[in-house]
Amino acid sequence: MSSFTVGLAIVGGLVLAALVAWNAWTSRKSIPLQPEGAARPMDPAFAPDAQDPVFEAALAPLPPPDRRPVLDALIDVIAPVALDAPVSGDAALAALPSTRRAGSKPFAVEGLNEALHVWEPPQAGQRYAAFQAGVQLANRSGALNEIEYSEFVMKAQAFADAINGAPEFPDMLDEVARARELDQFAGGHDAQLGFTLRARNSAWSPGYVQQNAARQGFIAGAIPGRMVLPAASAGASAVLGLAFDTQAALADDPAQSAIRELILSLDVPQVSRAEQPFVRMRDAAIALAASMDGIITDDNGQVIRVDALDAIGADLEHLYDTLDAHDLAAGSPLARRLFS
Repeated sequence: MSSFTVGLAIVGGLVLAALVAWNAWTSRKSIPLQPEGAARPMDPAFAPDAQDPVFEAALAPLPPPDRRPVLDALIDVIAPVALDAPVSGDAALAALPSTRRAGSKPFAVEGLNEALHVWEPPQAGQRYAAFQAGVQLANRSGALNEIEYSEFVMKAQAFADAINGAPEFPDMLDEVARARELDQFAGGHDAQLGFTLRARNSAWSPGYVQQNAARQGFIAGAIPGRMVLPAASAGASAVLGLAFDTQAALADDPAQSAIRELILSLDVPQVSRAEQPFVRMRDAAIALAASMDGIITDDNGQVIRVDALDAIGADLEHLYDTLDAHDLAAGSPLARRLFS
C-alpha cells in the first residue's frame, strides 16, 4: 500500500472518529436535563424512566375547597320562602332540583335551622322554619340574564310548591340590572397573572421540572403536567399553579420528553392577600430560573426584569385595596364565588 493510500486511510479514520464523537456529543446535549439521582442515559433509545423520589413523596392531595353555599345579597338574588309550619330536612332534600344551576349561574337553597337559628343547606334529621333560594348575579361567564333569572324562578317555585312554601321573588329587571353592574365591576378588577419560564439551553425532563418545583413547595395537581403551591389554610384555593406539557408528563418514557417552557400562574381574586401570593410567585420564578438555567418572560416571549416584577406587585396592592373596600377581599368566599 502506498504512503498516499495510507494517508487517505488515516484521514478517513480521523474524519469518521470525529463524526462519531460529534454525534455522541449532540446526542448527549439533546437529552433533557434529568432530576438528581436519576441516571443520565447514554443513548436516547435506551433511556431509563426517570421518576423523582422527592416529587413522588409530595403527592398528597390538596384539601377539597369549602363548597358550602352561603347566600349573600351582595352577589346573589335571594327569594325568601315562607312556611306555614316547619319542614324536615329530609323533605327539603327530596324537593331540591336535580341540577344546582340556572344557566351558567349557581343555584342554592338554604334553610333556617329551627334549633340552631342559623341558615344552612338542608340537612337530614333537622327541621327548618323558613327557606331562601338564591342564584348568583355574576361569575366569569358573565352577568345573570333574563333567561337565567326565569329558570331560577321556575326551580325555586318548584321547590317551594313541594314543601308547601310561598316564595317572594324580587323584580327581574332590577336584579338583571344589578347583575350587569356587578359583572362590570368584576370584569374591571379581575386579574390572572402568568409568567413563562423558558429554557436557555438544554431542555428539561418532567422529573427535572418536578424536582425543582418541589423544592419551592409545589406538589402534584390533579392533572398530569400540573403542580400547585398549596395555601396555609385547609380548604383554601391553591396559591400558585405551575403547568408544563401534559403530553410530556404522560409519555411512555418521560425521561426523553423535552420540555422547554413552563408557566407559573396566579388567580389573584381566588387567593388571600395574607398568603403573599405575588411575592411567592416572583420568588419562585426567580429561584426556578436560577436553578434550571431559564429566563422569565411574558406571553409574548419578552424577558421580564426583576424591577418590572416589583412594579406588578405594587399595582396588585391597589387591586387588593379596591376588592377589600367592596367587601370582596381576595380569597374570601364571596370573591371566590364571583371570580369563578
